[in-house]
Formats: sequence, structure tokens, C-alpha cells
Amino acid sequence: MTDHPLPTHKLSEFRRWLGYAGLCIAMFMAVLDIQIVITSLHVIEEALGIGADRMSWIQTSYLIAEIVTIPLTGLLMRVMSMRNLVIAATCLFTLASIGCAMSTGFTMLISFRVLQGAAAGVLMPIVFTAVFLLFRPGSQQAFATVLGGVLAVIAPSMGPITGGLITENFSWHWLFLINIVPGIIVVVLALTCLPREQMQLGLLRNIDFASLLFVAVSLAALEIGLKEAPDMGWFSPITLALFGTFATLMWLTIIRPAPVIDFTLFRERYLAYGCAVSLILGIGLYGSVYLLPVFLSLVRYLGPVEIGMVVLVTGLAQLVSAPLSVVLDRIAPPRMLSFIGFAMFAIGLFMSGFETRQSGYDELFWPQVVRGVALGLCIVPVTRFALGFLPLGRVSDASGLYNLSRALGGVIGIALIDTILFSRSAEHADRIQTLMDADPEAAAKLLQITPDELPDPTDPTGLLGVMDIIQEASVTMAVNEAWLMMGGLTCLALILLWRLGPIREDGNPPPG
Repeated sequence: MTDHPLPTHKLSEFRRWLGYAGLCIAMFMAVLDIQIVITSLHVIEEALGIGADRMSWIQTSYLIAEIVTIPLTGLLMRVMSMRNLVIAATCLFTLASIGCAMSTGFTMLISFRVLQGAAAGVLMPIVFTAVFLLFRPGSQQAFATVLGGVLAVIAPSMGPITGGLITENFSWHWLFLINIVPGIIVVVLALTCLPREQMQLGLLRNIDFASLLFVAVSLAALEIGLKEAPDMGWFSPITLALFGTFATLMWLTIIRPAPVIDFTLFRERYLAYGCAVSLILGIGLYGSVYLLPVFLSLVRYLGPVEIGMVVLVTGLAQLVSAPLSVVLDRIAPPRMLSFIGFAMFAIGLFMSGFETRQSGYDELFWPQVVRGVALGLCIVPVTRFALGFLPLGRVSDASGLYNLSRALGGVIGIALIDTILFSRSAEHADRIQTLMDADPEAAAKLLQITPDELPDPTDPTGLLGVMDIIQEASVTMAVNEAWLMMGGLTCLALILLWRLGPIREDGNPPPG
């Protein structure tokens, strides 16, 4: 990696690490809040009298605001400085959390969730920017990257169990009020341990506000389109209109002389490949965190806490393997480590693609361990070659694009999963019912029951006795297809890493 000097500030190493720890806490809470409400939506629905058809917007509104602000982090850092931006975003996130807890209706709750998401979108990229702004290349950057990466992955894994425990033992309000104490800690650490730098408010005069509007609307249209596509259809008029709005406004942004997002950064070969690989990682990472609870809830009928205990295995596996990632990053080429990591991650996804409706903790354990061990190798070397060769002044903008890629990958992955679940579950259920008449033994094998347990074809009510089993089996088959889909898409990262070529220490791409 290129030998970037540290910024000209007088901070002891202890204070730098304390300041970075504060950033990690902020990012952890921001990522945790994406998932923490999932298992408690029905409780909030009943408490506020919100219709079930609107409940998904509690999560979607957060994600839209987050995706809009992530790529703007670099601009905001130049205007406000890292220290001031962290303090402002954390205060906004904490106050918005209090507002969510005090909400008395749908509109009020969604408004505060939007503010939460906007603040969260700023807090996520800052962590990976700080790796290169606070620490010298080498073991310090590697450890800081692992620490940030581990927390970024464990947070969504802990969301379901944290939300379940809070809802079962306290009230739903504490899903949001738990952010108060960490928020205060982050503000104190930022005030005392992050470098003081001058704000450059004069930069606001040069902002292209038209491109800012285009970016916000286009990314929101993309998020809503991906959310609605599985239900309305990918080629429905509304979905196509949303995707068209995204494409048109994003193109209008790109061609402007000085857009708020520096798209010229994609000319940097390592960053461009890093963002593409990060998008693929987002599909598998957030897709797996979403899909496993769906299976455990719809097929195994587990409660929030039980689901959380199962899902936690991936995070714990990564936590245990994190030190290994630091060591390997120092002795092995980053492209080779990334290749091994994504190959393992793909294998872990494929391993989950052969479950049955009776699969439980034991059957789900090893695929999660493989994925958890792999994630460190998917995050650390990719982050370092994507951002580590850039001038310090461009790292914050690049980090926003890099984090946006992973977030968009998660949204795309969930949309693809929902599409498979919505369409294929019904198809599998129809096929099983047809098979019960044509080949009872094959149908019984799919349902994991004996042929004698199948209903009498002449009994018009006999099918009712096995409908739950048919539903469980058909959902399981669709879930397995979703796992295999994510494994296949993850293999695309291997092709990209092969095409990337050897990573040279001077940061220049290989000839040819």
C-alpha cells in the first residue's frame, strides 16, 4: 500500500483508538437499527394501530434515507470535518430515536425513521474513511478494518435477537431508546478524541443543488422500485417507471459539470472493482441475514429470541476468526485472500441450499460457520485495496461509494429473494399437489412423510390435513433456491477478482 502520511494533528495513539472506537459504536447502532424492528413489527402495529400493509415502511423509510446520504458523506466531511459531522449525525440519530419511541402514529414514526436513516447513512462510511485518516498502513489499518468489518456484520446478526429480547421483556419503545446511552458515549469520545479541523462552510456556495436533488430522488426511486418489484412484478408499469426515474436522474447527475458525487472516482481501477465486489458481498451478506429468519419463522415457527440465537452463529464465527484475518492480511496478497474469502462464502451459501422443512440448529450451524469465517477475508483485503491507494483527500468520497455499493447489494439481494419466495413457493405447492395424485411416493418423499400419511384422493377434505406440511415444504424449496441463487451470484466476485489482476504495491494497475 502507498505510504500515506497521517493528518497533521497531535493525537496520541490511545486517543486515536478511543475516537475510532466511538465511530465503531455509532456504526454498530446504525446497522443494528435496520434489523432490530423486524421481529417486533406486529407489536408496533398493534400499539399504534397501523395497518399491516404499511408496516414494511418502518424499515423501508430508514433504508431509503440511509442510501441517499451514504454517498454524500465525503461532501459533508469536507464541509463540517469528520469530528463535527460525527457529533451532528450522532445527535440527530439519538434524537430521532427518542422521537420514534415517542411516536403516537404512523406518520410521526415514519418521519423520525427517515431522520434516523439519514444520520445512519453518514455514520457508516465514516468508519472506513477513518481507517485511512487516523492510522498508518500496516497492522494498525488491518486491525481497524477488521474491527469495523466485524461490527458491521455482527450488527445485523444481532438485530433479531436484540429486538426479540427487548420486546419480550420490555416495551417496543426500548427498541429505539437503547440508542441514547451509546449516542452520548459516541459524542463524548468524538469531542475528546477525534482531530479538531476547521469547517469549510464556504464550500456550500459551490454545491450543485440540482444534482443533490437528482441523487436523492433517483436513489429513493431505486429503493422503492426494488421493494415493490417482487410484489408488483419486475416489468409492471409502476416498477419500470421507478427504475426509469432512477436511470434518467442518475444520468442527468453524471453529466453535470460538478455533481455532488464524484463519479470520476470510478476511473480508479481498484476502487471500481472494489465497489463491484462490495455490491456482490451485500447481496449475500444482507440476503443471508434476511433469508435465514424467514425460514426459521415460516417453516420452523421459531420465536424472535430463538431465531436470534440461531442467526448469531455467523457473527460469532466471524468474531472468532477476526484475528486470523489480521494476520493473513499482513502475509498474503489481498487479491488471493479476497478470492479465498469469496470462494468460502459462496460455499457457505451453497451449503444452505439443501435444507429440509425439518432442518434446525444443527443443520444450519456449519453453513453459518463457513460464512462467518469467510466474511473477514471478504471485507478486510477488499476494503484495503479499494480505498488504500487513493489520496487521503479522496478517501471519504470513495468510502461513500464503497459503502453505498454494499447497501445497494443488500437491497437488491432482498428483492431477488422476495421474488423467488413469492413466485416459486406457490409453484412448488401446486407441483406437490399434482404429484400426490401422479406419484404418491415421490410426493411423500418431498413432504418427508410416509405414503400412508397422504390423504385419500377420493376424500375432498383430506387435503386440508396436509396443507401445512405442503406449505412448509414448498417454502423450504423456494428458500433453497434463494440460497443457491446467492451462492451463484457470489461466484461472480471470483470472476471479477480474476479480471482485476495482481495488485501492485505502487497502486498502479498491471500493464495490459
